[in-house]
Amino acid sequence: MYLGLDLGTSGVKALLIDAGQKIIGSGHASLDVSRPHPGWSEQNPADWIRACETAIAELKASHPKELAAVKGIGLSGHMHGATLLDAGDQVLRPCILWNDTRSHAEAAALDADPRFRQLTGNIVFPGFTAPKLAWVKNNEPSVFAKVAKVLLPKDFLRLWLTGEHISEMSDSAGTSWLDVGKRRWSPELLAATSLDERQMPSLVEGTEKAGALRAELAVSWGIASGTPVAGGAGDNAASACGMGTVGAGHAFVSLGTSGVLFAANASYLPNPASAVHTFCHALPNTWHQMGVILSATDSLNWLSEISGKKAGELTAELGDVLRAPSGVSFLPYLSGERTPHNDSAIRGSFTGLAHESSRAVLTQAVLEGVAFAFRDSLEALKTAGTDLTRVTAIGGGSRSRYWLKAIATALQVPVDIPADGDFGAAFGAARLGLIAATGADPLAVCTAPRTDATIEPDVPLGGAYADAYQRYRALYPAIKGMTA
Repeated sequence: MYLGLDLGTSGVKALLIDAGQKIIGSGHASLDVSRPHPGWSEQNPADWIRACETAIAELKASHPKELAAVKGIGLSGHMHGATLLDAGDQVLRPCILWNDTRSHAEAAALDADPRFRQLTGNIVFPGFTAPKLAWVKNNEPSVFAKVAKVLLPKDFLRLWLTGEHISEMSDSAGTSWLDVGKRRWSPELLAATSLDERQMPSLVEGTEKAGALRAELAVSWGIASGTPVAGGAGDNAASACGMGTVGAGHAFVSLGTSGVLFAANASYLPNPASAVHTFCHALPNTWHQMGVILSATDSLNWLSEISGKKAGELTAELGDVLRAPSGVSFLPYLSGERTPHNDSAIRGSFTGLAHESSRAVLTQAVLEGVAFAFRDSLEALKTAGTDLTRVTAIGGGSRSRYWLKAIATALQVPVDIPADGDFGAAFGAARLGLIAATGADPLAVCTAPRTDATIEPDVPLGGAYADAYQRYRALYPAIKGMTA
């Protein structure tokens, strides 16, 4: 048996698979996000541990024998979070999360240093880890002075699991401190934020062993002490391992809290000016590119909250047949945007509203707005040298066939729907745990699921969608400067 632990923004998932990669069972525990000020987003790392214990307890209650047979553990987690520890490994302040934009000024200052784009292959986004540390230095100097280790969220869980300060390439690539081409920490970039390698975890590949389960936890869970813990991956790379998106030309579109258009690459292809993320993959000698939008299902959830209707009820009102765009446009910039704008200050909007703009019209506009944001990412990937011919859909939002039809038509590429199953980050983490424990060939393990159905672009609506996309594109420069 192999265990995957995925630390998500909204919860922790523990997933158990057998040697044949059949899912045996899972446990889950919810997490909340604290937003003490506009643009801030934080979590208490102690809550991650409590959630992990709850998820494991649920799994132990339902599958005690199978849990006891675990031979390897893999980790996945939301990226970019700044978890700051003192010399005694005590947490110094709440973790600043990936969707926190308070460090936009520090990010701009670091990005103005050409070494960052040159060595990391990426813009320094406000959500990345390095500018968060610069913000702490500028605003909480007494905290910064005590920082002995900076860990990414999943690697804080690793510290609890193993007692080791270790990270891996895919997650570390999102810090703005990693030399992404050479897959190692950059002393130059660390020094630019008044840090050094002693304050960073050691690095391994995601498929390698990165610590062993502590005896105390092993006894509590009924797992053998010393069970290897894999390097694991950041959540998107872990999802790619779960989906088999590990070879050049393979891609997925993820409709989660945030939205990701992810493409695997056999070589390092940086193009920071496109605002595409270029990161190390979880497998050795592989990289990936992705366009990231900050509010995908979060946009629909926002509409759900203010309308008093569940998200599924909203999408059900649209039916199954794709509609022509109504003329109402939605910009999904509820938390700012990354690809292609790198704009933490921009905010969302509806335009074209009229008396006849019903709730269904607003829902349609939200789904189309997110689809057009993915089209922005597709165009950015093309600029960065990656041309996609089809994508596979994952994430909670992919349950809406209407939304997938809108995305296929907006992107003008087929969207594959995998056969029923859980192929997300927790599954990818479990696969990495299997590889680390057995030494199996990563490409033989990280295969793609069977395609259950394919949604083709709606040809008759292609022109209307192209026109609506051009209206969408014109709105960003029109409202930029009008929001703060």
